[in-house]
Amino acid sequence: MFTEFATARTPALIRVAYLLTGDQHAAEDLVQSALAKTYARWGSLRHRDPEGYVRTVMYREQVSWWRRLGRIRESVASTPADVAVPDPSTHTDLRVTMRAALRLLSPAQRTVVVLRYYEDLTETQVADILGCSVGTVRSRTSRAVSRLREVLPAAELVLETTP
Repeated sequence: MFTEFATARTPALIRVAYLLTGDQHAAEDLVQSALAKTYARWGSLRHRDPEGYVRTVMYREQVSWWRRLGRIRESVASTPADVAVPDPSTHTDLRVTMRAALRLLSPAQRTVVVLRYYEDLTETQVADILGCSVGTVRSRTSRAVSRLREVLPAAELVLETTP
């Protein structure tokens, strides 16, 4: 059963691993490592989602590798790239405005907005986390976005008039 699972899901797992690593060989190594760890626990995964388990192992393994290798990988380029880097301080006003606008939302609405748009979770995932229905997530999101649309145009006017 494990062999069938690994054979069927390896291509999809390698695609995800490639997104995590940015390197085909590292992606293959990551999937191999995750499948080896999953195989060791296969007996206890019968009633669980084995692919979810493998993906979790992959994410954690990638973080472990990343920490071991260091955060920055250096590569030598024949010519250095002169790239203009935007000044992050230009977004400070926007961040402050967004924080103030989020504070105007109810805690439930704020939580849904953060999970949906900051954490980029699906409505189903948010509903599972919050222990409510998908419809509740949709209605809270809709009300929160409407409220933000009411509040943010006035804030944008303030930002435009500030020198």
